[in-house]
Amino acid sequence: MITTSIKRRTLLGAGLAGASMLAMPSILRAQDKSLKVGVYGGYFKDSFDKNIFPEFTKATGIAVESIAEPTGEAWLVQLEQAARAGQAPADVSMMSQVAMLKGQSTDLWTPLDTAKIKNASNLLDRFVNKYPDGRIAGIGAVSWYITLVTNTDVYKEAPTSWSTFWDPANADKLGLLALVSNSFLLEVTAKTFMGGTNALDTEEGLLKAFEKLAEVKPNVRLWYRDEAQFEQSLKSGEIPMGQYYHDVTGLAAADGHPVRSTFPKEGGIQDSGCWALSRASQKSEEAHIFIDYMCQPSIQATLSRKVGTSPTVKREVTDLTDKEFAAVSSDIEPIVPRYDLYQTKSDWLNQKWTELIVG
Repeated sequence: MITTSIKRRTLLGAGLAGASMLAMPSILRAQDKSLKVGVYGGYFKDSFDKNIFPEFTKATGIAVESIAEPTGEAWLVQLEQAARAGQAPADVSMMSQVAMLKGQSTDLWTPLDTAKIKNASNLLDRFVNKYPDGRIAGIGAVSWYITLVTNTDVYKEAPTSWSTFWDPANADKLGLLALVSNSFLLEVTAKTFMGGTNALDTEEGLLKAFEKLAEVKPNVRLWYRDEAQFEQSLKSGEIPMGQYYHDVTGLAAADGHPVRSTFPKEGGIQDSGCWALSRASQKSEEAHIFIDYMCQPSIQATLSRKVGTSPTVKREVTDLTDKEFAAVSSDIEPIVPRYDLYQTKSDWLNQKWTELIVG
């Protein structure tokens, strides 16, 4: 279960694509209604195929063909090339936030009509992705958290702040994600020491964050790309502290391993994916029905229970128990990544990251 969750997360954070629209006549025979839906492959797709899509078809009469999306930006590129040829490899796709922004720049996403997505009113504002002019480009599909994790044999008390990463007592004890664009450590630094992520609005602010983050380097044992490697080291106590996925850590703890996940007082890092529609799709009506269905509090609660994702809707509209909610989420205001920076300043950020942090 845990290793498959890891594979799923690697895909989730990677960045992808999708979409649908134009218009179908509203009077269709049930067997004529279908929708191609792109989702992250492996465990994630298997979970949707088992727990979500059959119930959607039962409720709406719309058949779903699920498409396993490739990792990274490959799916975005495929969707853009296909759209130029007037084709849609999938009508609706689950996309990373950076891929959403890149797709916006080419008008890849057909704007969504929230009048046809009544359940969108349940969404937290941060899960509505908009074009600069206010048109709706995408609707929050799932979210997940990166938190502060520790080995309970080594750390008897749970830490309360991200600032513990900078404590000299933790020299050579940390495992941190290796990329500027998936660790979100600049945002953590800004929230913990600089008053919030707005401090990253300027190059001067970004450089200050890099300088502060560089102070953590003596404490880092491993900059990891392979999540399984860090997970094993966390369980054994070899690398007893770091950043990792909240739900996967919870699964490991439930299996009896001496690990814990903590939401620091500054908040966990909340990453997410969106449902988006390719401008080449002919299935606007079905796509709106699908996205509306996925925004239902009961479906978001099912995803939390069966897939391990955090709800994109307000907690109070779900029937998740305190224990179920805590397994996937937190009431502490999250650190939301500055996706805009990874689109507009990607090369510069990667260069500085290599020079100042991992080089």
